[in-house]
Amino acid sequence: MSNQFQKVMILGVGCILYSDEGFGVRVVQEIQKRYAFPENVSVVDGGVLGVNLLGVISQPDHLIVVDVIRNKGNPGDLYRLSGKQIPERIRAKNSLHQVDFLEALTLCQALDKVPETVIVGVEPEDIETLGIELTPTIKSRLDDVIGMVLSELDHLGVSYTKGNSEDVPRYPI
Repeated sequence: MSNQFQKVMILGVGCILYSDEGFGVRVVQEIQKRYAFPENVSVVDGGVLGVNLLGVISQPDHLIVVDVIRNKGNPGDLYRLSGKQIPERIRAKNSLHQVDFLEALTLCQALDKVPETVIVGVEPEDIETLGIELTPTIKSRLDDVIGMVLSELDHLGVSYTKGNSEDVPRYPI
């Protein structure tokens, strides 16, 4: 199947009420503001829906997830996880939405519809303080992670243009 016909989803996850925890959602919001995509690409604010995302994440052929990744690094460190790295890193996760997300990805296997998945993200500075603003360190990494997402699209042969798209869909609609 040609990549122009394969479904690609860019999924931001996290809770925007806890500072850097909302990084993935903030990235997809910025991507949606800055770029327009062909019909086979969807940009989704998945929030903290976890297992409830099963129906959504079982649809694409390729899934690019954006999230914070606690990997005992320094705040602002960038990560790209794929293949077997994903379960290893998520098993040691520190927030419920990440555990639920892994369960949803695992349940896709039961449906025999597991998308080729890559997770890109950043080591957070603060995911415990109640507040809707990202810390300055993490906010400064927004453009870098957007670049990582665009690089994944380039690798898949997906075209995109600068310019506004529709609002980011939230699930459930």
